[in-house]
Amino acid sequence: MSGPGDAPAPPVDAGRVLADLADLAALTGGPEGARRVCWTSEWEAARDLLRNRLAAIGIDATEVDEAGNLWARLPGADRGAPALALGSHLDSVPAGGPLDGALGVIAALGVLRAWAESDREPPRDLVLIDFADEEGSRFGRSLFGSSALAGTLDPAALRDLEDADGNAIGDVLAGHGVDLDRAPAAHERIGGIGAWLELHIEQGPVLDAAGESCAAVSGCAGVERFRLDFAGQASHAGTTPMDQRRDAGLAAAATALAVERIAREHGGVGTTGRIELEPGVITAVAGRAELSVDLRHPDADRLEAMHAAVRQAADVIAGSHSCKVSEQPVWRIAPIPFDRDLVGRAEAAVAAAGGRRTAMASGALHDAAELARVVPAAMVFAASVDGISHAREERSRDADLTAAIGAFGELTAAALAAPPR
Repeated sequence: MSGPGDAPAPPVDAGRVLADLADLAALTGGPEGARRVCWTSEWEAARDLLRNRLAAIGIDATEVDEAGNLWARLPGADRGAPALALGSHLDSVPAGGPLDGALGVIAALGVLRAWAESDREPPRDLVLIDFADEEGSRFGRSLFGSSALAGTLDPAALRDLEDADGNAIGDVLAGHGVDLDRAPAAHERIGGIGAWLELHIEQGPVLDAAGESCAAVSGCAGVERFRLDFAGQASHAGTTPMDQRRDAGLAAAATALAVERIAREHGGVGTTGRIELEPGVITAVAGRAELSVDLRHPDADRLEAMHAAVRQAADVIAGSHSCKVSEQPVWRIAPIPFDRDLVGRAEAAVAAAGGRRTAMASGALHDAAELARVVPAAMVFAASVDGISHAREERSRDADLTAAIGAFGELTAAALAAPPR
């Protein structure tokens, strides 16, 4: 191959990307949705398809790092420069959709294919990374592989995790060649990466409602995830007067409504996706209740204010029902802004593709949120029809995917043309 010179980067063939996605869906999908849950045979089958597609463009050697992340490298003209890394994750939630995560990996394959089939080398190495267990579907720990690469994974915090069938995380990972205690060693590879770019579906309704095909992403919202435990007194449903009850269930329900109100007031989002009552029978007042709360906001101060307001509301509501409440932290991550220069380049690429002219924040977490801690990072979103994701009904229009893939290809070209940082 000759040097890149001033010629434009080879365009990404969006049609072949869509065809590869269709083949992946045929292999690991079906009437009930995607079956690419990490650390399963179906997930390994998805990776085998990826390896076959890479081999077809001359990339026969792929590596799996200590955290189970799959790496593929297309050498560039300047072998000593930090690589431009692209990708996402092939794993899915149970009964998920065909695009979540997979779009980013297969689009990255499309970028490598475009260069490999041209007569030129990219200015520097292009690296495709398929991160392991972004979803956290089996053990509840999202962003496993990307957090290992970013240096934030703590094996001790995961060691006691089990899946729904009682299988220990360490045993399951070992069955796929990953030693949980060795997983943080993947971080040693981060020095070879100069920047990270990721294409993903929005997973929300904003772009679709506005009739926009794609958008640059400014960063990922922060998350405060915790459990509120309400303690009252279980008693007979028929004999306990209403004014003498200590109903933990009602306290939890009223707090759930307060979470909705507070999220709206602060311009964030709040979700109470799980409530459990004890003794949990129709003939008894609930003596105990557990309420899960997930708060998200792209601004750290507003996220903190939401958290404080929810806790204050829970205290007041618990007292009004003669109950006590305590908080148990589950997980948190601060808002993660993406690199301003790369976001600006993403905005230009998206605008040229006919998409949204200004960047939007992501309410969902992505592997890019972990990578952005340690290297410049940016994302492009493709519109999701009706905002549906994590469900078999998940889909995006071909025209929107084509625009987003084109914008991602242009962003990649712009990042390659810029001096590495």
